[in-house]
Amino acid sequence: MVPGLPCGSCRFLVTRSRFGQPGMKITRQKHAKKHLGFFRNNFGVREPYQILLDGTFCQAALRGRIQLREQLPRYLMGQTQLCTTRCVLKELETLGKELYGAKLIAQKCQVRNCPHFKNAVSGSECLLSMVEEGNPHHYFMATQDQNLSLKVKKKPGIPLMFIIQNTVVLDKPSPKTIAFVKAVESGQLVSVHEKQNIKQLKEEQGLVKNPEQRRRKKHKKVSGPNPLSCLKKKKKAQDTKSSASEKKRKRKRIRNRPTAEVFSEKQNAEG
Repeated sequence: MVPGLPCGSCRFLVTRSRFGQPGMKITRQKHAKKHLGFFRNNFGVREPYQILLDGTFCQAALRGRIQLREQLPRYLMGQTQLCTTRCVLKELETLGKELYGAKLIAQKCQVRNCPHFKNAVSGSECLLSMVEEGNPHHYFMATQDQNLSLKVKKKPGIPLMFIIQNTVVLDKPSPKTIAFVKAVESGQLVSVHEKQNIKQLKEEQGLVKNPEQRRRKKHKKVSGPNPLSCLKKKKKAQDTKSSASEKKRKRKRIRNRPTAEVFSEKQNAEG
């Protein structure tokens, strides 16, 4: 019991560590470290952590006065890259002045190329397309949209982030993700990360040829004498032969001219 406080008030005291930081913050970072280790070991997630933001997450960060560029690296204990897509930016522009602050936050993020360059789609649909085929770029998904969160949890290997009580939280791995990892461990499935490692090992051992080498070989096969150039050379050779024969004929004509003249003069004299 703490002197000066009524009985039962000790439950609401914020515990602090020896360094003076709140105990709640330390436990939150411990959970984040545990979840990051899970995604790193099973799905190849690595720094810098690429975090895809949608409009709802930017709006929640604005209301909670959360400095994402400062707090996210501290929370995840590593370098981060805040990312978004053109569809998210266009969606925020169409929603008007109410989300102007969220649009400014999203505009400061790195814009990743999405497949909807000509025809824009909704922000949630666009972000889902960025994590298809096993999330090969290891994106984190940061959103407050419950429908988008449920769809993300149905896909294994995607770290999900959200804001609650003005604090950023990394969600624990979804049941779908845990079931996928167990299937991989039992040998029933092969993860995308393992496929990439197997491909790299095969390339190092020379079992699989690099596409660059294939291109070079194809280029060498194509390279050779151009048949059109050969035809041109033959024509030139024929032209040179014809010109040489004409020159010889001209020379013979020139040589034969004086003899003919002499023979005609002799006939005239005899006559």
